[in-house]
Amino acid sequence: MRKLMLTMLASLLALTGASAQDKPQVLGKSHAMQRVEVKSHYLLLPVQEREEIATIKVLADNQQVQKLNIRLAVDQVDYFVPLDIQRFGASDLQLDIFFHGDRRFTGAMKDFLCWKEMKQSDTFDTANREKFRPAYHHTPVYGWMNDPNGMFYKDGVYHLYYQWNPYGSMWENMTWGHSTSKDLIHWESQPTAIEPDALGDIFSGSCVVDKKNDRVVAFYTSAGERAQIQSMAVSTDNGQTFKKYKGNPVLVSKEPDFRDPKCFWNPEIQKWNLILAVGQEMRIYSSSNLTDWTYESSFGVSVDKETGDVTELGCHDGVWECPDLMKLQVRGTDKQKWMLICNINPGGPFGGSATQYFIGDFDGHKFTCDHKDTRWMDYGKDHYATVTFDNAPDGRKIALAWMSNWQYANQTPTKQFRSANSVPRDLDLFEYNGEIYCGVNPSRELNAIRGKVISKPTQTCEIVVDVKGSTEIVLANALGEQVVLTYDAAESTFAMDRTRSYASFSEAFPCKTVAPVYGDIKQLRIFIDKCSIEAFDAEGKMAMTNLVFPNEPYNTLKVKGGKATIYDIKK
Repeated sequence: MRKLMLTMLASLLALTGASAQDKPQVLGKSHAMQRVEVKSHYLLLPVQEREEIATIKVLADNQQVQKLNIRLAVDQVDYFVPLDIQRFGASDLQLDIFFHGDRRFTGAMKDFLCWKEMKQSDTFDTANREKFRPAYHHTPVYGWMNDPNGMFYKDGVYHLYYQWNPYGSMWENMTWGHSTSKDLIHWESQPTAIEPDALGDIFSGSCVVDKKNDRVVAFYTSAGERAQIQSMAVSTDNGQTFKKYKGNPVLVSKEPDFRDPKCFWNPEIQKWNLILAVGQEMRIYSSSNLTDWTYESSFGVSVDKETGDVTELGCHDGVWECPDLMKLQVRGTDKQKWMLICNINPGGPFGGSATQYFIGDFDGHKFTCDHKDTRWMDYGKDHYATVTFDNAPDGRKIALAWMSNWQYANQTPTKQFRSANSVPRDLDLFEYNGEIYCGVNPSRELNAIRGKVISKPTQTCEIVVDVKGSTEIVLANALGEQVVLTYDAAESTFAMDRTRSYASFSEAFPCKTVAPVYGDIKQLRIFIDKCSIEAFDAEGKMAMTNLVFPNEPYNTLKVKGGKATIYDIKK
């Protein structure tokens, strides 16, 4: 599978060397300044992940032009990240650097390795050096990634924005990165979409295709030091660049957790709706013009009209995040219902983060839930921040998730990049025993990369198992590392056990995840891509996503109670 490559970045060539900067001016135990004479496009900053955060203020003509947090190298360089110093239009810059914490301050600041290793270059190396980088899942070319943001489809192109740290492979400096695809499988990295500003870092949000005004409008959370507020930006070039709305913020609140706006056009009321995560509830707004918003209602509890008793709906063991709200068809019927997606952290069924959902009715003003039980869209441990594409073709509701868990997301064993998205999934509804549930199917685009039948599993393959009652599937390697997948027909459950998978980086990683099964499973589809296993009931009634980090690829497969066919993945 063709790897992602930045259009503006290539191989690391023609370094100007350590002499490109003067020696640092040490101003105190934690404070230094570094002069940079701009000679190249990028200043390559050396990162050491075990270090404490350092804050860099970039000054041009005595004015601050950028601020970022980075784990500057003290005695070891793990990797480099590029700072675009040409963009400021100055021939000379000052880096005002403050080192937080004192864990590593056992030597003189002037001797920190970062001063020697800072180099200038006109290019930046993005060649893949990571054995766990997926082949057919979206990943950032470099740096940290978490929530998918602002996804939309327009003119034959899928746009995926994402929470991104351009200056390290751990969470920090939240920015909207941007990738595009024509098939949901092959992704091309694009220039940064939306950067932090005086209102704060750029947290999660959504984009809508405003067909009436021929524009794309982004809504996102501006996360400042003291408040989270909702902002807006407009693109007139199909999402390549955005201009922030001069009237920002468009929504404010006194609540500390007030974020992740999801906007959509509601033809039933001929208005825009917007749903926000606020603490442990969702708030719904409406607008005719995308700038002026009216509060409609909140969702999260139900109140008995006769007794006044209050019942919490769903799981409330953590903060509610990343909502989505959509109308879906119930398979095989003429019925339609609304589904509200609510991501939560912590509180997942196996610890940490997860995606829950609610089925009910929505009139453009209030969402009413039909059930009181908690329902999970994916019963794995590594499926979070699930949202759908706006304006997807054929009325499809195509979802992507962040394939990780906040319990250990910063610790997974990669450095050049950290985190991937799930395979694309089409959402619908199905009925079982009088109840309506969310259906999850691998998107049909995945069929195009199914290759020839092979004799044993590889690190990138699809396994299809025809099930005959209870079935056990064991993936293993010569080191004794294994993952066991079990369908228990009598108990109506499906499980994935990764307790014997390589997991030394976190005590929270080893686990066995278990999903309910709604009816008999006849066939399983299992997608393996270097560091992940995604299992689906072929009828779309069960999904389970888990990360794995084997020291060697799983290359043996044993199946009891079924027949497996292994397909290579086309490059």
